[in-house]
Amino acid sequence: MRYNVFGRTGHTVSALGFGAMNLPNVSLEQAKEALNYALDHGINYIDTAAGYRNSEEIIGESISHRRGEYFLATKTNQREYAKAKEEIERSLKRMKTDYVDLLQIHYVNKPQEFKLAMAEDGAYQAALEAKREGKVRFIGITGHRPDLLACWIEPGQFDQVLFHLSLVQTFALNELIPAANRLGMGKVAMKPLSGGFVQPVEKALRYTYSQDVHTMISGMVSVEEVKQNLKALETEVEAEERSELESLAAKLSEHNCRRCNYCSCPIEIPIPDMMISSVIRRELGLLPRGQAFYEKHKSKIVSCADYEPCKEKPLCEEKCPYHLPMQRTIQQTAAALV
Repeated sequence: MRYNVFGRTGHTVSALGFGAMNLPNVSLEQAKEALNYALDHGINYIDTAAGYRNSEEIIGESISHRRGEYFLATKTNQREYAKAKEEIERSLKRMKTDYVDLLQIHYVNKPQEFKLAMAEDGAYQAALEAKREGKVRFIGITGHRPDLLACWIEPGQFDQVLFHLSLVQTFALNELIPAANRLGMGKVAMKPLSGGFVQPVEKALRYTYSQDVHTMISGMVSVEEVKQNLKALETEVEAEERSELESLAAKLSEHNCRRCNYCSCPIEIPIPDMMISSVIRRELGLLPRGQAFYEKHKSKIVSCADYEPCKEKPLCEEKCPYHLPMQRTIQQTAAALV
């Protein structure tokens, strides 16, 4: 396992972090085994959030007795001071700990959300108060708009930033990572498999592992998945392999979707998943989860062309800050499905 100094925090974190978002999908016993196996084999960065159902409780039940062995990161998606303060206290109780190493203002994608969180009565003030009280060591921010995050971190109010970085989403490389480097921030990459769409798994993990980040969060729910992730990262990525991975990433990111979720579909097509997986589906094929996604949403995808309110001007495209050709992508996919 490679370890990196986590920016100006001075802490040393494993290059592979344990993403605990999906632990509520498995039994407590399986979750315990996975978490403890990860700690036993050198993973020392544990990521969760108050909004991940009972993920925090699972961590408390499974590894709170080993609290000194891991860097613990959680998140609040509250924007108001009082609600964030309450959520921070609840997170501590759930995880059976007196402090978290990192508290992140979670899922900030729109300027208005950032303004609310940073106001005098916003969530950031609750995080600062918790830090003064010793309940939080460092404060970070997460989001799906790397261009906006690059601007928001410039005043130096955050110690860390969490962002998408994968074979299919390379956009943080442009402005965000250079900005974080200038500020000495902790850099955390999420969703190296883009929610289970990207294959082969080893290549996807090794691409993110090869980039300028301190740790990447991989969602794991079993000992076997932890083993698979560790095995993929047994060796460093050398120049030739890195060049190949970066060429692949450039091709797979041609969809240009940041998964910011500004768009919304009146017939409930999950547009970001459609956009991101469209190139993967064409170039590499899909993992079983990706195939299941298309089966589940096939009728909606096929019906896009017949939805009358969008025939003249697609409603989803009006909301996209990147002006992506969503309707064309969906209808091209529909033609391949029928």
